[in-house]
Amino acid sequence: MAVERIDASVAGRWRLGDRVVNRMGFGSMRLTVRNDRERAVAVLRRAVELGVDHIDTAAFYFSPGGILDGEAGETRYAAELIRDGLRPYPEGLLIATKVGPDRLPDGSWGEAVTAGRLRHQVEDNLCRLGVEALDLVNLRIVRPVGPEEVAERFGALADMRAEGLIRHLGLSNVRWEHVEAARRIAPVVCVQNAFATDLRRHFDLLRKCGEEGIAFVPFFAIAGTAREDGPDSSKTPTEYDGENGPEWRIAAARGVTGHQVRLAWTLQQGAHVLAIPGTGDVAHLEENIAAGALRLTADEMAAIDQRR
Repeated sequence: MAVERIDASVAGRWRLGDRVVNRMGFGSMRLTVRNDRERAVAVLRRAVELGVDHIDTAAFYFSPGGILDGEAGETRYAAELIRDGLRPYPEGLLIATKVGPDRLPDGSWGEAVTAGRLRHQVEDNLCRLGVEALDLVNLRIVRPVGPEEVAERFGALADMRAEGLIRHLGLSNVRWEHVEAARRIAPVVCVQNAFATDLRRHFDLLRKCGEEGIAFVPFFAIAGTAREDGPDSSKTPTEYDGENGPEWRIAAARGVTGHQVRLAWTLQQGAHVLAIPGTGDVAHLEENIAAGALRLTADEMAAIDQRR
């Protein structure tokens, strides 16, 4: 795909609360994997240079010891890398974060379910990002719960929003009934769930969010069923996708990568869909953002849609 100018704006824009952002954003989870601060900062600064104005992070994005295995060394927090690399923050930049998954004293992972633990995570985000108020906080649900439990936790965040610590609220890893319960407490500006060409169980939720004007922000759009492990770049397209990889056949015909096709398919699910592909490599970052200019044909979309 010949691209004269790589810019996140070519993917279009969507409103998140009182802000309008480019639909092609950046996820910071993989920034902490390598023990190389300069590399991570270079990726962040390049992302902003290329028009990214929506960066996603979380209280639990850190290495080593976080949700991703990382190189040995001092603990690296994605939020601190964002602060050190981008502050003073560019005008118009929206940083979204997540709270919920919680590291317990014994080293195991649990979930912040009380107002106190959620406040601790919010305050931790404020400190590590170096801001007085968080632009957007997504409540991440880890274990299956009913709408009442979600409403209770979301209510705690809504109280902090009323205090001025948070500007906007969203949900992550939820069902529509959770969204309905939360909306009775405070506005929900986005829903962040796993979604990819090979990971479509939240397809109906994506459509419902579009009908209600709520941004849908898929994670694992590139990794798909590989989830946190990410795509294996050492494998060939055939090894990676087996017999069910129309993305790679389309990519070969278009002169692009399969990952770019997966991102393009994701963005074409609706104008309310925002992509946040993550990487710790500048070249991959540029490749991802360039995918915002790729428009798949109806036949290409149908070929991917038939994938099982």
